[in-house]
Amino acid sequence: MPTPIEKTAPASRGAEMIRLAETYSARNYHPLDVAIERAERVWVWDADGRRYLDCLSAYSALNQGHRHPAIIRALVEQAQKVTLTSRAFHNAEMGPFLQELCAYTGMDQALPMNTGAEAVETAIKAARRWGYRVKGVPRDQAEIIVCDGNFHGRTTTVISFSPEESYRAGFGPFTPGFKIIPYGDLEALRGAVTAHTVGFLFEPIQGEGGVIVPPPGYLRGALEICRRERVLFMDDEIQTGFGRTGRRFCCDHEDVRPDMLILGKALGGGVYPVSAVCASREILGVFDPGSHGSTFGGNPLAAAVARAALRVVRDERLAERSDELGAYFMGELRRIASPAVAEVRGRGLLVGVVIRKEAGSARPYCEALREEGILAKETHDQVIRFAPPLVIEREEIDWMLPRIAKVLAR
Repeated sequence: MPTPIEKTAPASRGAEMIRLAETYSARNYHPLDVAIERAERVWVWDADGRRYLDCLSAYSALNQGHRHPAIIRALVEQAQKVTLTSRAFHNAEMGPFLQELCAYTGMDQALPMNTGAEAVETAIKAARRWGYRVKGVPRDQAEIIVCDGNFHGRTTTVISFSPEESYRAGFGPFTPGFKIIPYGDLEALRGAVTAHTVGFLFEPIQGEGGVIVPPPGYLRGALEICRRERVLFMDDEIQTGFGRTGRRFCCDHEDVRPDMLILGKALGGGVYPVSAVCASREILGVFDPGSHGSTFGGNPLAAAVARAALRVVRDERLAERSDELGAYFMGELRRIASPAVAEVRGRGLLVGVVIRKEAGSARPYCEALREEGILAKETHDQVIRFAPPLVIEREEIDWMLPRIAKVLAR
C-alpha cells in the first residue's frame, strides 16, 4: 500500500504539466494540484510516480475502474475495424448495442448521443414534442418542472433552469419553459403541474448538489403525481446509474419505472463518451429523420465500448458490490469522531461527507486527502464527495479509512 505523499516539488514534471495546463487552458475548472499520467483499476499515478486512490471516478464515469481489460480490448478491437460512419449509414455495432441497452433498462427504444448534456437536451426535445403531438399542449407552451439544486449539464438551455448563479452569470438570455421547485417536496410538485406541463426532470440523488438524498417515498410519490397528470417522469441517471448507488439504477430503490432514463458517464466505461435516452416507442417515436441528430452519436467505436461496459456492470455484479461496500464504507465513516463533520449521507458508493461551516470549506480537506494519497473533490463548498470505482476492494477501503480520519481530525 502507498505511504503518505510528500508535496510535489516546484521543479517536478507534474508541476510543469500543471503550469502548461493553467497557461493554455481557459480557467473553467479549479482542479486539485495533481497531474495524472497513468491509471489502473482504482489507482492513479501522477507524472512524478506518486500513487493515489481515485475516490471521484471521473464523477462516476469510471464505475468499472480505470482501463478495465474487457473494455480496453473492445476499444482496441473495434478501432482496428472502423471507428466512425456517421448516421448517414448503418454500422454493425449500433443495433446490437441498443438492443442490449434496451434489454438492460427494460425500455422499448434508445437514442444514442455522446455526452450527458446532449442526452439531457435530447430528453427535453423529446418531452416537448411529445407534449405537442401526443398530449395536445398548445404550440410553444410546453413546461418542464425541475428541482432546486439540480445539475443536468452546461448547455445554454440547461443552465437556463440551473439555480447556481455561477453557471448562469454572463450567459443570458435564457431559454424559457422551465419551472423550478424545491427538491424532495411532493406538494410543490403537485402545485406546479398545469395543463401545459409535459415533464418532470429530476436526479434521484443530486450529486453535484451535494449528494442530496430525497426523503423516503419521494420518487414513488412523484411518479404517482406524474401518472395522474399525464406528465413524463424524466429520470436523469447520468451520475447515479449502472450500479453507483447499489442498484442497477437509483430509481430501483423505490421500484419505480420512469418514462425516460437519461444515461451517460459509466455507459462509456471511462474510455469513451457515450450517452443515451431510453424510453417507450410512443415517446421516442416523435422524432423523424432530420429532427435531431449527432455525427458521432451511435458510432461503432462508442457502441462497441458501451456493449463491453454494460457486460462488466452485469457480469461483475457491480451494483451488488456497491450496495455491500457502500454500506460498510458509510458505516465506518460515521464512526469517525470529528467535530468538523455534520453528516455522512449517500447510497451505495456515492457518499457525501458534509463539513460544518464553522470548520471551513471542504476544499482544504480534499487538498489534505491528496497529501494522504486519496483523490476526492469538494462539491457545493461544504461536501467532500467520495465515489470510488465500484471494483474497489474492502481492503482498499480499509486502507483509506484511517487516512480520512486523520484528515477530518485536523
